[in-house]
Amino acid sequence: MTLAPDKNKLYPNENIRTVCYIKNLPSRPNVEIGDYTYYSDNTTSPENFYDNIQHHYDFLGDKLIIGKFCAMAEGVNFIMNGANHQMDGFTTYPFNIFAGGWEKVTPTKEQLPFKGDTLIGNDVWLGQHVTIMPGVRVGDGAIVAANSTVVKNVEPYTIVGGNPANAIKKRFSDETIKLLLELQWWNWDEKKIFENLEQLVSSNDISTLKKLLNEE
Repeated sequence: MTLAPDKNKLYPNENIRTVCYIKNLPSRPNVEIGDYTYYSDNTTSPENFYDNIQHHYDFLGDKLIIGKFCAMAEGVNFIMNGANHQMDGFTTYPFNIFAGGWEKVTPTKEQLPFKGDTLIGNDVWLGQHVTIMPGVRVGDGAIVAANSTVVKNVEPYTIVGGNPANAIKKRFSDETIKLLLELQWWNWDEKKIFENLEQLVSSNDISTLKKLLNEE
């Protein structure tokens, strides 16, 4: 009996070539992707996912870390720290990149704004054309509405939207969110996920959640 699609295949469903498990693309420095996380692209190819990680330079050392079971729609963009300009002078114009003598004012790494790693939790849904700015942390179970620009951290199981993105509502009660974060179903093995699929996709009552926790 098959318990799950093959998490090690680029295209888990060969009949749907617009969706791929991006962990199985060729690896990139400072990018970590969890199991079962997918990218969907109906315009070109989901294999172009890395094109959506912009201004990501090895020498800065910032990481993009995306958890398990995330759903990322077409046009999702991650702006990394390399996009930042020096901001402590009268101008932010990057003279140095054009050489011709202007390289004498090349900023040091310490002079450039650095927001740290960009972290996307588990079971996160990023809608079409969402932009994630440098150093943002999106919590487990969060949803980001299409065309949003996320400039600050998103709490777990919160729906946000807009430019800049603001909280719209929490998906569940505080107690339910606390229990879901304890449950961490995305770390279950394939057999346990298979046995509890119906509860995961259709249940939102706290009694079912408590029962799942007690079974661990």
